[in-house]
Order: sequence, then structure tokens, then C-alpha cells
Amino acid sequence: MNKSLLITLVLIGYMPYLVFAEDSTVQRKRLHSVQKAVDSVGKVETKKVSVVENFKHMFQDGKVSGRFRVAYGSYNYKERAVDDTYATAIGGILKYELAEYNGFNVGVAMYASHDIGALTGKDQKLNSDFSSSKGSYSEVGEAYINYKYKDLNLRVGRQVLDTPLADSDDLRIIQNSFNAAVATYMYDGFTLMAGNIQSWQGFDAGLDDEWVNIGDHGVNFGGITYGDMWEFNIWYYNITNNTNAFYVDGGIEYPINDDMLLHVMLQYLNESELDNSGYAADIYGASIEFVINGLGLNFGYNKSDRKKDKHSFSGMGGGALFTNMDTMILDEITQDREADAYVAGISYEYGNLNFLYAYGDFNAKSNAQSDKAEIVEQDISFEYKVNDEFLIAAIYVLSEDKASATKTGYDFNRAQVLMNYNF
Repeated sequence: MNKSLLITLVLIGYMPYLVFAEDSTVQRKRLHSVQKAVDSVGKVETKKVSVVENFKHMFQDGKVSGRFRVAYGSYNYKERAVDDTYATAIGGILKYELAEYNGFNVGVAMYASHDIGALTGKDQKLNSDFSSSKGSYSEVGEAYINYKYKDLNLRVGRQVLDTPLADSDDLRIIQNSFNAAVATYMYDGFTLMAGNIQSWQGFDAGLDDEWVNIGDHGVNFGGITYGDMWEFNIWYYNITNNTNAFYVDGGIEYPINDDMLLHVMLQYLNESELDNSGYAADIYGASIEFVINGLGLNFGYNKSDRKKDKHSFSGMGGGALFTNMDTMILDEITQDREADAYVAGISYEYGNLNFLYAYGDFNAKSNAQSDKAEIVEQDISFEYKVNDEFLIAAIYVLSEDKASATKTGYDFNRAQVLMNYNF
């Protein structure tokens, strides 16, 4: 039997025994971009690890968690002689984590996805977003040793990270995870993190490649975050022999009253080239969101200065820019050009139903080497939370190349429907 299909069936088999597993909730925070909003759908929350005083109880009090997903996704391409693609897949995450003993515990998670053949395109009509071009994917996405002492946490191995330039980007079925050594210290609202990343896997890394090395000798990174009414991030990444990246953002999430909230943020990303890699950038951004009685109005803006013969790099994952959308990001048009983007959106929450519409316009100036570029993307998404564990989500994307008289690879419609069960 296909390895990915076998693992997926194991995931399904576990579900009836896990319906009453402990669920965890976190305080809802405003999201900084359309991409982050889509990324948050069905995300598995980290469950609190039990602390035991006996080694054998590490196994007795261990926890099984994860998620099960069924998804359909299609691309309708407008470019001449390009086939439409579609796929339907089942998959998810099955994780087992030992209880903590003397500060130590261990976690392992299997990631798997398998296309349903009768509901999936063949050859050029295959949408490989879910399960790779082979139609199946299975990988040990997490396998780590963790040590905790008071407010200090050390984790070594395959793990999930969510930092500005290295994040899980959980948009399809297989999220990103990283082979890394990470130290985290929390104090009075501040979180300090530092570590080294050697490789990664997931949707953004390319599901045909499994684990992909980063930089010539990995990525050294460190950051400080603070989150309350005021919030800020300061991060540094050394992607060896590629680029040094400095990222900062900050702002305020101000509750005007019980029904109204104002959220304002600024950001800056600087990337300096190493060893003629071609990656260098200065990107500025601003975001403002006003929420009243569940209705949100938001606007995001990013501008990238021209760096001759250079290109910007949003990192390993979806990236931190305020204008990132489901498929389009500013990186696509920054090569040797000044570029900017704005995204305006409206969101609404009514009971268990969430709605989002966003309009993004991405522009790049022409120069001697490149023509003017303008890509417009519209995202329409719905999310219905049946209960604390089960939800249904759908997104429809309309992408259009406004600067080209003929249809290009940026002219397409994308549809996705996803059912997600967390346990």
C-alpha cells in the first residue's frame, strides 16, 4: 500500500478515539495580512504538556493531537494553451508528545496527504498544491527533544516555527516545519528567541523535494517580541552566503470601547546581499484596521526601493509583509525595479461565520530591462466553525495581469474548499 495513503488511513482510524481529547484555546489577535488570515484557518494549537514526577508517567500522560483535512483545489488558467488543474486530497497531522519529566520531553508528528484519484486531474491537469506531483506526500514533520527550565525553553530537531521570515504558512494541507535548534526565553510580556535552522519542508519548500537545505550553512537568527496593547518585533537573520536580513515592526491594538478596536502597525525590512546572491532590499510598510461589532475595515501598504539587478526575499514561508495575499506577494515584481502594493479589505464575523474580501494591487515601474508590471488579486473567503474542533472554509482567488495585452501566468482563478477537524 502507498505509504502516504497508509498514514492517512491511520489518521482517520484514530479520530473516533480522539473526539474528547483536550482542546486548547488562545486569545484571538488581529492578523497582519490576508495571507495570515488564510493561514490561521484550522491551525492546530499547541497543547499544554503535563508535568510528571516519574519517568514511566512520561508515556502514561503523553498526549495525541493533530488534525484531519479534506480539501479540493483548482486553478482556471486564462493563458493560452495552459491546462486547468484540480485535485482533491485527504491528509493531516498525527502528533504524539510525551509528558515533561525533569524539564525534558519529546514530540513526534507525521504529516501526510494523499490525492483522491477519481477527483484529481491527471498529468498536466494535476494540481500539486496538496500532495506533490506524485499525488502523495508523507514526512516526519516534527521530531524534537525539548527542555524547559522556568522561563527558558530549548528545542532541538524538526519543529514548527512562526517568525517573520521563517513560518509555517499553513495554507493547504502540508504546513512548513524546520530542522532547527532554538532557544526561547519569556519575561514580563517579552519573548526572546535565537537559533539555527538547517533545512525545511512543506508547501513553500516544494512537496517534491521533501527536506530542503537553507543557505550554505543554514540560517542563524534571533529576535525580540512584545505583545500587549503595544506590540513590536525586532528580528535578524543571517542566511549564510545569501543575505543578512533585519526586520522590525511595531504598533498598537487599541480598544476604543467594548465594541470598537483600532489596530495600527508599521514595518521595515532591510536585506543586504552576501556573495553575489542577488538578494537585497529595502521595504517599508503600514497597516491600519478598524473593527466595530465584528465588522473590520483594513488597509495595508508596502513599498520596495529599487536595487539594481537585485531581488527581495520574503523568507521561508508566507513572509511578514502586510500586503501578502493568498497567492501574490511583492517579491514577484521587485527584480531590479521599484515596486509597491496596497491591499484593502473588509471582514465580518457573525456567530460562527467569518467572511473576508480583499483587493490587492501590485505595481512595479518600468526600466531599461523590464516593462511596467501591475498584478491585481482579489480574495474572497468564508469560514464556518461548526464547533471547537470542526470547521469548513472556502476561498476564491481572482488574479489578473493588468499590464499585459495578452494573458500570462498571472491570469487565473483559484478555488479551494477545505474541511478541517482538530483533535
